[in-house]
Amino acid sequence: MPIISVAIQKGGSGKTTTTINLGAALQRSGKKVLLIDADPQANLSQSLGMKEEPDFNLYSEIKKEITGEGSDIKKAIVEIRPGFSIVPASIELADAEMELVSVYSREQVLSWILKPVVNNYDFIFIDCPHSIGMLTVNALVACDLVLIPLQAEFLPLKGVQSFMRQFKTIKKRLNPKIKLMGFVLTKFDERKKMNHNVQEQLETEFGSKVFQTHIRTCISLAKAQEAGMDVFTFDKNSNAAKDYDKLAKEFMDKLEQ
Repeated sequence: MPIISVAIQKGGSGKTTTTINLGAALQRSGKKVLLIDADPQANLSQSLGMKEEPDFNLYSEIKKEITGEGSDIKKAIVEIRPGFSIVPASIELADAEMELVSVYSREQVLSWILKPVVNNYDFIFIDCPHSIGMLTVNALVACDLVLIPLQAEFLPLKGVQSFMRQFKTIKKRLNPKIKLMGFVLTKFDERKKMNHNVQEQLETEFGSKVFQTHIRTCISLAKAQEAGMDVFTFDKNSNAAKDYDKLAKEFMDKLEQ
């Protein structure tokens, strides 16, 4: 089953929001989904209502793996509801960036950790940090597809250009099977010319890799995360819920192609 890294070298692009709500939309359609919070900021974990760090988390399993103790990712999986689960982050994940540097085959650690559960889910989504450090490299080596959410403005567009250089290097040297799933434009306002200009630039360079579904600016997204919920649980009738439901359908169509 595909592992999808959700990544971009730019904060505030809707990366965590898209990981949660695309995953939730797919689970609502009958898929079994696991989310991996690979960001030391733990925004994904907190946005799903995890106020305290559990004893078992992504860092605890990375630590066991690199010290030879042997990880057991199943212990770190927290079920939000049937078919929708998360491996939470820990602030100690920031230490993993340094600890992984001296490890043999350091780019493969996350792949080893996920191997026992990869066939237990229809989709595994990895919410990556904003920078291209060892955690992001591990996510890109472990995954099959990369999904890039970005705000439809010019600075995030530059973040895409920087990320794509790293993506090509990793594909060439570390993970030949990795493919670009596409770009999702977030905080999109149909009235803003800049938003359409960014869309046109992306389509000129990447063609059909740009999703036609846009995620509109919607206060329900922020309120849902504050409440520790996905947007469907918080307000299934909101524009954001409609957008992510539409995105999930387009996502499935692209996979079938």
